[in-house]
Amino acid sequence: MQTASQITRLLSEWRAGNSDAAEALAPLVYPELRRLAERHLKKEWRMHTWQPTELVSEAFLRLMAGTAPSVDDHNHFFSFASRMMRQILVDYARRRVAEKRGGGKVQGAVSDWDKVASPEPEDTVLALHDAIDEMMKFDERKARVIEMSYFGGMSLHEIAAVMGMSAPTVMRDLRTAEAWLRRSLSEQGVILTPMAAPREQAVP
Repeated sequence: MQTASQITRLLSEWRAGNSDAAEALAPLVYPELRRLAERHLKKEWRMHTWQPTELVSEAFLRLMAGTAPSVDDHNHFFSFASRMMRQILVDYARRRVAEKRGGGKVQGAVSDWDKVASPEPEDTVLALHDAIDEMMKFDERKARVIEMSYFGGMSLHEIAAVMGMSAPTVMRDLRTAEAWLRRSLSEQGVILTPMAAPREQAVP
């Protein structure tokens, strides 16, 4: 809890223009950023040679290069950082597809949420991410909730804190979002089996 309050305080100071606060954040947030990077890479990005330290470094460079993110506390910050990691890897996958096929796009198949089972994994990964981005257009709340659970590994209560919702509402949104994704992707030949339930509590 002390670390969480320190991160929240330093984020506030960073937004206020204190560059020293940004530097002080680095050792406090690095362990959680590395956990996020490992989760992203373990779940679906095994088609390339990215290492967690490389993804953390790229995300941190992007974070430090701009102004302080408009986040309220440590949970918001890590949600923001996870979204940035997802975009870094999506951009990388799109470049690979463009290089291999001259910009063409072919859909593959996903056997479940944790295992890519396709000879063209970039396509299956991009199909999932494109579907989530499509959901953002008509129901941003549910898209954010499933993004934070699946990619960020956040608990029900962490997501509820970020979104200003109750934990039961978060669970209902997750179920609805997953059902929509499964239907949408099945039309492209991408099959998703039920994802694992999110953690009930934050990891100490």
